[in-house]
Amino acid sequence: MGTNINPLAAYVRAKRKSLKFSQEELAFKSGVGLRFLRELERGKTTLRLDKVNQVLELFGKQVGITDLEQNYDTES
Repeated sequence: MGTNINPLAAYVRAKRKSLKFSQEELAFKSGVGLRFLRELERGKTTLRLDKVNQVLELFGKQVGITDLEQNYDTES
């Protein structure tokens, strides 16, 4: 596993810590297993999207579609 953490993993970990939840507490509150949450925070690349959204729902978020080519053209 590489040393770079993915943005989703970093977000979940930071939100969990800001709420002062342990991994066990967040897993329980979101209805996922502790193993799943640990894998999510480690940046595992193959995770069930429905379970990821279960965790993100506690933060008022969900996984969405973003453009790979970000266009910051201010003239449009």
